[in-house]
Amino acid sequence: MTEATGGIGNIQLLNEANVDFATIGNNEGVTFSQKMLDNMYSEADFNVIVANLIDRKTGLRPSWAVPHHIDTIAGLQIAYIGYTSAMTHFYEQLGWDVSYTIEGIQAHVDQLKEKVDAVILLSHLGLPKDEQIANEVEGITAIIGAHTHHSLQDGLKVKDTWITQAGKHGNVFGELTLVFENKDVISVQPTLIDPTNRIEDKGSKQLLESLNLEAKEALSQPIVSLVKSFDVKWFEPSVATQALCDALTEWCDEEIGMMNAGVLMESLPKGDVTYGDVHRICPHPINPCIVELTGKQLIETIRRAQTDDIVKLELKGFGFRGKVLGLMLFTGITITTTGILVNEKPIVETKLYRLATLDMYTFGFLFPHIANAERKHYLLPEFLRDILAKLLQTGTNKLTFS
Repeated sequence: MTEATGGIGNIQLLNEANVDFATIGNNEGVTFSQKMLDNMYSEADFNVIVANLIDRKTGLRPSWAVPHHIDTIAGLQIAYIGYTSAMTHFYEQLGWDVSYTIEGIQAHVDQLKEKVDAVILLSHLGLPKDEQIANEVEGITAIIGAHTHHSLQDGLKVKDTWITQAGKHGNVFGELTLVFENKDVISVQPTLIDPTNRIEDKGSKQLLESLNLEAKEALSQPIVSLVKSFDVKWFEPSVATQALCDALTEWCDEEIGMMNAGVLMESLPKGDVTYGDVHRICPHPINPCIVELTGKQLIETIRRAQTDDIVKLELKGFGFRGKVLGLMLFTGITITTTGILVNEKPIVETKLYRLATLDMYTFGFLFPHIANAERKHYLLPEFLRDILAKLLQTGTNKLTFS
């Protein structure tokens, strides 16, 4: 539904829920273009609060965002400040600056705290950064956090600031109660609420059903008709998965590339293929990227990629929404009994190589050399499935899918 409506359906659902305030997250921030974000958030009936989203060309915030908002309730004034995740490398590719400093946040709080009775930080920065802010910034009453999907049942107090997070996927709800006496906060009570006995909202349900029908129709238009099946295999080479690895490498305009076969979740039969089919077999919000590795680092990465720990890994997270990583595929790289060849030449340990690959490898523990590479270039906002769609549309004349 998000894909088909460009996020506008999500905003309609938030409007239906009577949301008052929100800050943005990385799922829309680093996957939507500036124009798509403008189209989406211009539909919001609520305040979009984000202080650290700045257009790199103009130096201004988008028209739909404010750095903070002061709300009056029961004679009390509450200031809400919003900050989104500082994934600078990604945002820069899309024309945004999302950097921030502790000193900047402190100045922002100082600007407001004498005018209001409490300051609430809406944070999509993640729990470690929330803890740092609570420890180093004075004057924040509470932080409503996100991004790292922690479930803090009774909150977490750091110095004088309470931090709360309510997990993910709406599995629980968070409630934050502030108790005042003579306009001074005397108690902060964060807790999580089990939604087991929640009452279904008919208006939201009807809207979601309508949006899903709209999405299904939008994604049901054929984009290509395959003359042969596009057969996907996870644990052995197949023409289909290798073709996508080759297309990824070509998309990045590089000579070598690597990608796990498990990013394609199922095969496509011959006949009409819709974008909904493409989304179904490649649902990950994964972007192509280029990393620079030395020959030695590339050798160690390739060796790790061939271990059962990687091939059979049932990964959860980093954008991967498949079942298992599967066989690692290579373009321009040949593994022989005597060594590794790059473009048919022996790999040189001291040489610097540019590798086309997937952004999910730049996160976490999968491939340390890729994650820690000094030079990474992310190609946004295209997803891997956009490359797949282009391959299916143009590659059927050049490739025989087995």
